[in-house]
Amino acid sequence: MRDVQDRTALTDGARTLSYAELARATQGVAANLLALGAGPGDVVAITMARSIDAVILLLAAIRQGLCPCVFEPKLAPEEVGARLVETGARFVAHDAEHTAFVRELTLPERAEAIDFARLTQAAPAPAVEVAAQCPALLLFTSGSTGRPKVVQLTQAALLNNALGVLEQSELSSDDRLLHVMPIYHTNGVNNQLFAPLLAGASVAFCPRFRAEEMPRLMARFEPTIITGVPTMYSRMLAQHFDAQALKALRMARCGSAPITEALHREVEAKLGCPLVISYGLSEATCTSALNPPTARRVGAVGKVLPGQTVKLRAADGTMTDTPNAEGEICIAGPNLMTGYLGAPDATSRTVADGWLRTGDLGRFDHEGYLYVTGRIKDVIIRGGENLSPLLIESAIVAQSDVAACCVVGRANDDLGEVPVAFVVPKDPAAMDAAHVQDAVRTQLSRIYVPHEVIFVASLPETAVGKVDRKTLALRLAAGFYDESQTAAWSL
Repeated sequence: MRDVQDRTALTDGARTLSYAELARATQGVAANLLALGAGPGDVVAITMARSIDAVILLLAAIRQGLCPCVFEPKLAPEEVGARLVETGARFVAHDAEHTAFVRELTLPERAEAIDFARLTQAAPAPAVEVAAQCPALLLFTSGSTGRPKVVQLTQAALLNNALGVLEQSELSSDDRLLHVMPIYHTNGVNNQLFAPLLAGASVAFCPRFRAEEMPRLMARFEPTIITGVPTMYSRMLAQHFDAQALKALRMARCGSAPITEALHREVEAKLGCPLVISYGLSEATCTSALNPPTARRVGAVGKVLPGQTVKLRAADGTMTDTPNAEGEICIAGPNLMTGYLGAPDATSRTVADGWLRTGDLGRFDHEGYLYVTGRIKDVIIRGGENLSPLLIESAIVAQSDVAACCVVGRANDDLGEVPVAFVVPKDPAAMDAAHVQDAVRTQLSRIYVPHEVIFVASLPETAVGKVDRKTLALRLAAGFYDESQTAAWSL
């Protein structure tokens, strides 16, 4: 068996780094950052194209006790400027592709722009004692309305998440992970870089996800693990994969958004391996529950990761993990954020007495599997009755002629709120509102039946592929889908 230093750590197909080469590359970048006066906790904003160089800088900054923050691509200059102020960035690292863009920015007083090429000179990096509670990563929450908040995570939080993922998913040096998700998102860094690299696995770092490219990438790298969100897997169903490309695949991971049982089983049939669902938030680093690959349970988001505690908060504030008792999912452990940067009030509303309140509703079964049953903010209160949109959506997408749907509330003078279903039909000509309403009526009580059904060609998505429920609700409230205007958006 080859020594771990000789194993492939990162490859993009054109460039490959062994673990020894990756260590030297990050050491050099870390040393050059130190020579520029970087100190523990200093924030390094990364404005670079998706590349192995961006990964090297991310790892080098953490290695040196700095706090990197990968900026989302294609942000407007004004937004980048605002984020530099919010994060208190000491350095703004860029590649050649972003040189002109960075030159046009008005940098905060202490911030210094650095061309990544300046950081690649070989240099010895002195050993640095990095405290467990040293800030190690900043992430912008993916809020679709209002300003995203800045989550601050420590070295201890990153390690806790990675160790838990390793144990629960049985990651090892034999694994090869195909990486196609953004590295400004918690999943793309914590679960798809830090965890596999800690395990000594190989990461094939490829261009961002395109369904039509997946057969080629799978055939080229023959991964043992792929990771995505439900939308990504849904789009992959239409692609043809050679048996050899799927031969090594031992599991596909899925998170960030709910997935229907029908889609779950379709994906497993297509890929020929377990689809492993997980659950987590940026505020708790990344993953807090994960289905064991050899004992996945359809409908569940898995079992709690080692090193964390998950309980349910009842209406009276008590915490429980009693089977079948529903409550707000709350998380505790060293994986929790130190807070939202510069937002103490928002932090205190989210984390109290060591518990992160997720805003999600859930229940445990008798074997410790967690099920997400809804979201507190998304609950539709119809005539005093709490309706879970997730429950209604599950009834609708159980129909074979529905490709996707999302249910939101609309204000109603009589009932307060009523459910409205946005539906993407597989065959527009064969679908009508009565069909959708009957599907709900046969599975749930009449109060769950959508008052309106709006057929659309697609549902809006956030940057990481989640259905953008907030945008739909805002458009609905603004009259965007009123009957007189619906024709432009309906099928």
